[in-house]
Amino acid sequence: MRKTLLAVLLLAAGSVAQGAVQLKDGHPDRYTVVKGDTLWDISGKFLSKPWKWPEIWQVNPQVRNPNLIYPGDVLSLVYVNGQPRIVLNRGASHGTIKLSPQVRSTPIAEAVPTIPLEKINAFLLSNRIVNSEGDFSNAPYMVAGDADRVVSGAGDRAYARGRQLNEEGSYGIFRQGKVYTDPDTKEVLGIDAMDVGSANVVAKEDDIATLNLTRSTQEVRPGDRLFPTEERAITSTFMPSEPKRSIQGTIIDVPRGVTQIGKYDVVTIDKGARDGLEEGNVLAIYKLGETVRDRVSGDLVKIPNERSGLVMIFRTYNRLSYGLVLTASRSLEVQDKVRNP
Repeated sequence: MRKTLLAVLLLAAGSVAQGAVQLKDGHPDRYTVVKGDTLWDISGKFLSKPWKWPEIWQVNPQVRNPNLIYPGDVLSLVYVNGQPRIVLNRGASHGTIKLSPQVRSTPIAEAVPTIPLEKINAFLLSNRIVNSEGDFSNAPYMVAGDADRVVSGAGDRAYARGRQLNEEGSYGIFRQGKVYTDPDTKEVLGIDAMDVGSANVVAKEDDIATLNLTRSTQEVRPGDRLFPTEERAITSTFMPSEPKRSIQGTIIDVPRGVTQIGKYDVVTIDKGARDGLEEGNVLAIYKLGETVRDRVSGDLVKIPNERSGLVMIFRTYNRLSYGLVLTASRSLEVQDKVRNP
């Protein structure tokens, strides 16, 4: 009886240990990071659920910047109190170059990003969320081009109006796009500010500013609005993680204008920082089930939503977020659902 009870307890303890973090079948015991890796790729080599990475990451206090991973670093799978842990051995490719006899040192490799930044850097330069239509209507606006021209472009001189404009300031020029609303409550969640260009203020008299247009993606027109350049660089080294709160959201837009969503497409989600979303949070995407007619009973039947992919949040606003689709087992669309993975 005692042997049976002991066996049950050992089995239960083993189940708890395995249940905490599930290692991927065929996982390596050691992995050397190479250039081009992302943290998402690396975590997927060890874990069946890569967003569980923080649960197995073992910080080495003897390593400088222990949460950063560089090409050449060696990641080893060990067990601490029966639980799997990943430990870091800093590789020579990162290291430092000692500038003797000086104390200063220079890193010679860039830290591995969480997701492929080249997929979102261009997007971040040209997309922005504005909280309300009032923010748009109260922003400084374009008055005219040089010689009273209606349209202007990069390299042109133009004029804008607004007391908020600062001399020698840098501004993005935007045109009001889609107004995002909550599908259920109809609350305005934010407005897509469509990128038109960039400008520098070179002179100002009263509320009229003279601008040098430094960049344009389309014709700059009177009425386009100016907002200060958004000094908010993408954080490249956040960890994949689960949201701390329950999330039940919807994909409400694809800013790049495509209708079918796939891997590495950027999507807009109707949940943001106020709902508990943070950069690095991973959400499961559920393909919205169709409504079909039951040919036997004649009733309309809603097909269940089907789990079809994963999206990682990389930029949060108060009521909205941008995410990058990391996996997609089928074509996804606007109105598909997202929730905790």
